[in-house]
Amino acid sequence: MTVLAVGAFALVGCGGEPTPEPAAETVAAAEEPARAPALDVTSDEPMTFFLTSVGVGDGGNLGGLEGADNHCASLAEAAGAGDREWRAYLSTQEADGQPAVNARDRIGTGPWHNARGLIIAADLDALHMDNSNIRYEYALDERGETVNSGGMGDSPNMHDILTGTRMDGTAFPPGDDFTCSNWTSNGEGSAWVGHHDRITRTTPGGSWNSQHASAGCGQPSLAQTGGAGLFYCFAAN
Repeated sequence: MTVLAVGAFALVGCGGEPTPEPAAETVAAAEEPARAPALDVTSDEPMTFFLTSVGVGDGGNLGGLEGADNHCASLAEAAGAGDREWRAYLSTQEADGQPAVNARDRIGTGPWHNARGLIIAADLDALHMDNSNIRYEYALDERGETVNSGGMGDSPNMHDILTGTRMDGTAFPPGDDFTCSNWTSNGEGSAWVGHHDRITRTTPGGSWNSQHASAGCGQPSLAQTGGAGLFYCFAAN
């Protein structure tokens, strides 16, 4: 099987944490890059990774981790992959006496393949150490289709993917809300997102799981910064 690897980088502030970008993310038509070639690498491996084709529809209120997992399972079942234990790649922050949950601890040990059988990552280290195949051509939804990227000329831009997670797959410390109140808010707070296309405006090199904060937790606020409330789903078994 052919394995293609790409690098990932995130903006980092003086304290070592990712630094939010400005709220608006626009791509000028004159700067639109050439569209990448269609995915031409397939195998018979079952789908164990996908990007949700649609969000829950209530902004950052996903019904908590359980609701997000159920959304993954429902989409997978509709695509004929309901025989696996699906988990949303989302972290939660320590709050109200409850410990933080790390996204990387929820998704099993790999390997993971997309809907066309391409390997996304062999294991957790490969997934989080710049060796994953999460980018526009390969971060397919459960139907095997690409998801809109403004950097690739698609409209509306939907490349902001909810994670609430730092680059190593761990949760943010308590304090500033980067998980929309642990995925129960559609108003106050913000969601930390990655870019499934690894493009920041028109520049390659963004992080698939940790790029910037959303403008807010409502559905319009997610759209304002280039998202639609989508998230990654992994088979944990």
